[in-house]
Amino acid sequence: MKLKTLIAAAFGALSIAAASDPAERLQDPQQEALAREIFRDVRCLVCQNESIDDSEADLARDLRAIVREQVAAGKSKAEVKRFLTDRYGEFVLMTPSFNAWNLALWIGPFVVVLAGMALFLRRLRTPQPEVELSEEEARRLEKIADPEIR
Repeated sequence: MKLKTLIAAAFGALSIAAASDPAERLQDPQQEALAREIFRDVRCLVCQNESIDDSEADLARDLRAIVREQVAAGKSKAEVKRFLTDRYGEFVLMTPSFNAWNLALWIGPFVVVLAGMALFLRRLRTPQPEVELSEEEARRLEKIADPEIR
């Protein structure tokens, strides 16, 4: 039991050490807290499904340094995010801003599905015209239906 506890403690210490290097932290605790809050809102462009706070990629480390520089320079959260989106595009944000382009991306698939359903229902409700078989087609149908007629 002691060995398991010791191993768990060692892994915990390693994960904490890997997540945040004390040498990289800002001296002001409020600025560091703001930087950490921004880290959680910025996507790692290498991992793409992790924030730079969780990622250990070199680019994530560089982005954390950029965010800390911006925060140390007195920039607000919005200003730092604007700087990052100007430089890397809106994809860098974990939660992109709400605008007309994003609205089209979110609503577009639903519009396509609803239009398809409407066309399908219209097709079902439209009466199909009765088609008369020609004599040739009627004879062929009889041969198929009753194999004894040949």
